Amino acid sequence: MKLIVLGASGWIGSHIVAEAKSRGHEITALVREHEKYNVAGVAAKSFDLNDASQSLTSLVSDETVFVAAIGGRAIGNHEIVKNTAERLLRELPSTTVERLLWVGGAGSLEVAPNLKLVDTAEFPEEYKDEAIAQGEALDVFKQSNSSLNWTFISPAAEIFPGDKLNQFRLGGEQLITDEQGNSRISVADYAVAFVDELEQAANQNKRIGVAY
Repeated sequence: MKLIVLGASGWIGSHIVAEAKSRGHEITALVREHEKYNVAGVAAKSFDLNDASQSLTSLVSDETVFVAAIGGRAIGNHEIVKNTAERLLRELPSTTVERLLWVGGAGSLEVAPNLKLVDTAEFPEEYKDEAIAQGEALDVFKQSNSSLNWTFISPAAEIFPGDKLNQFRLGGEQLITDEQGNSRISVADYAVAFVDELEQAANQNKRIGVAY
């Protein structure tokens, strides 16, 4: 399968690239400076989300899957998350891309009826803006009438560096927790679940969650 990955040099994006590459997929990475991206076996093209004049569609050749792993915390611009979701849904249908897989957040998952994780008293203040931005992007997807198939993949409340266990659970709109009430997933296992969905296309036009 041929895929194009926006945010390939980021923490989660790089794990998705590594997992997809290990399964034999052909990958093109979209990064700010392609000459500085040196991952063996992965092609790279320069693309800056902050540059509105840069064509996104011209960067797609014959890829059929688009992966977006972006956030606004590093550049202090959380609006870029929602805006990117809108842009991809608007522009990608005119390309060869058939599916969009989005690295989402956990903040918009429900911990109780009509109560999102981000709205609980325990949610860390320093991550609220990021969580709200991802929730806004999810709303964009759910309200879209784009012809593009999309999947929004939320990690657990805590995503951490760790080895692959290849054991996890998938859910929907509710936060997945273990018997102790914890919601965790390693970034490596998140990448496994992400590429599983990429290959199987089992959850189109919906949000799924991943946790132990």
